[in-house]
Amino acid sequence: MKALSVALLLALLASVHKTERSFENQKEKNVSKQEALNESQLLTMQDTFSSQGEDLARRKKNEERGHQLYKMSNKILKHSKSKKDKEEAYQLLTKAADMGHLKAMEKLAAALLFGYHGPQNITAAVTLYETLAEKGSHRGQTALGFMFSYGIGMEYNQAKALVYYTFGSLGGNLISQMILGYRYWVGINVPRNCEAALTNYRKVAFFIADKLEKNEEMPVEKVRLMEKSENLSSNNDFLDWDVHQFYKFLAERGDTQIQKAFYYFLKAAKAGNTHGMAFLGKMFLEGSVAVTQSNASAFKYFTMAAEKGNAVGLWGLGLLYYQGKGVPVNYTEAFKYFHIAAEKGLADAQFQLGVMYHSGSGVRKDYKLAFKYFYLASQNGQPIAVYYLAQMYAAGTGVFRSCPNAVELYRNVCELGSWSEKFLTAYFAYQDGNIDSSLIQYALLAEMGYEVAQSNSAYILESEQVKILSNDQMYPLALLLWNRAAAQGNAFARVKTGDYHFYGYGTKRDYVTAAIHYSLAVDHHIAQAMFNLAYMYEHGLGIPKDIHLAKRWYDLAAQTSPDASIPVFLARMKLEVKRLFSEIQLFKFTSSWKMSKLDTMLQPHWDLFALVVIVILLVLLIRNR
Repeated sequence: MKALSVALLLALLASVHKTERSFENQKEKNVSKQEALNESQLLTMQDTFSSQGEDLARRKKNEERGHQLYKMSNKILKHSKSKKDKEEAYQLLTKAADMGHLKAMEKLAAALLFGYHGPQNITAAVTLYETLAEKGSHRGQTALGFMFSYGIGMEYNQAKALVYYTFGSLGGNLISQMILGYRYWVGINVPRNCEAALTNYRKVAFFIADKLEKNEEMPVEKVRLMEKSENLSSNNDFLDWDVHQFYKFLAERGDTQIQKAFYYFLKAAKAGNTHGMAFLGKMFLEGSVAVTQSNASAFKYFTMAAEKGNAVGLWGLGLLYYQGKGVPVNYTEAFKYFHIAAEKGLADAQFQLGVMYHSGSGVRKDYKLAFKYFYLASQNGQPIAVYYLAQMYAAGTGVFRSCPNAVELYRNVCELGSWSEKFLTAYFAYQDGNIDSSLIQYALLAEMGYEVAQSNSAYILESEQVKILSNDQMYPLALLLWNRAAAQGNAFARVKTGDYHFYGYGTKRDYVTAAIHYSLAVDHHIAQAMFNLAYMYEHGLGIPKDIHLAKRWYDLAAQTSPDASIPVFLARMKLEVKRLFSEIQLFKFTSSWKMSKLDTMLQPHWDLFALVVIVILLVLLIRNR
């Protein structure tokens, strides 16, 4: 029994030992398996990281390559004028855009939308802009807002347009901010809100004013540049600031024409012309590719001009003393020269006096005097003075705060932005027969609130030459734009708006509304509006019938414009013939029957009937002589 117990115990121990060995073997297998799995995962992760690293390196390489292509494209577009080179530049731009370069995509999309240097492709532009908007591009968001606003390449949807403009504005897009400023100011799909308009316009105006101060410096008064070089020895006012600005524009693009300007200014100065001296001083003060910046030379030529009483020379000396360029800062001397030049009517000198009084530089701070000089300068065309006036009205500094005045002044500054160059490109496109390209450019400017662009866009739309919009879109859009232009004081646009309601173009025929628009237009002494209003009084269309008022408006139309004389004569003849028939009792018909029937018969062709009557009367008169 004892031996059996020992045997069982030994068997049990053996079983336990076997189990332990089996467990250890399984554990070793599991460890080996886990190690293998970890090694596999590690290899997979290494492969993943390696792949991601390769992708990152590839993307970085593409970005660098795209940036290089973009820079090459910009360089060609900036310095080359040949069509072939520009086509090559846009091919490079397309490659850069395909590589995902954001700025290249934006520029290519704009080229496709506006038709710059190639065929217009609205569909491709929409695709690019949608991609850009998804990437957070404020230019893409603004462009989509513009296209939704007109229904170009997509549905007409003002709500979506407003959303995209809002996103673009939040992204810092100046065009979106200007559009929103105009919409809040006028109340287009948003409640009218002067303060909201002020906020948006102020952001844009701040940017434009900063550009004007840095790049344009202080524009001087306009004088005339005589065309022929042989007259340069005379002392006439032949130098025009516009020409100087044009040469400066060329110089900034590396053009050597600025050297010609310097040559003529120098020749004029040697001949004793004070304007030549003054502009030489300004060229030396600013510096350019043709003239090395030199405060000493600027002081020399400004002094020569100032000694002969030239206002620009006096202003230049004042500026040197004010800024301490080539001479110690001396506010007293600066004020003296600015004051003399301002008395001569120089806008820039008036502006500088405003700055001195506004900041208290060298004089006692006086906001009322600052306002006075800023106002004088603004009336003489000084753009930065307009900005300062807007600031004063917005803050109520030295003047009662006025949101409407501030908005109008900020708008004037905003409209000096570089985007206004589209007026030129749009006009040239129209002259070349690129109607769609011209319309797109004018339409964008119209959306920003430019009245001229609104009128031009409406004119193009009603010409029915546009291909990018359907026929049922054209007249409603044209009416919308004529109406916006009319609201900004364009009397011709007011007449066109009346015509659209009178004939039912783009809207239901509405004689009452037409009469209202014509009545508003006659306040601007528009003969066409007077004639139309007379016709409506004659026939009782939208207003009570009144023959006496009809005659009065016909006569006023003839007095206002000689071109209206013949139409007015025919209209008056018609009235007289109708009156004659109403007084003569023929064929025993009642007077009321005759008038109604006669008017019904003659109304479509009254002018032809009047001509026939006149011819008959003339024939009878000649025969009875």
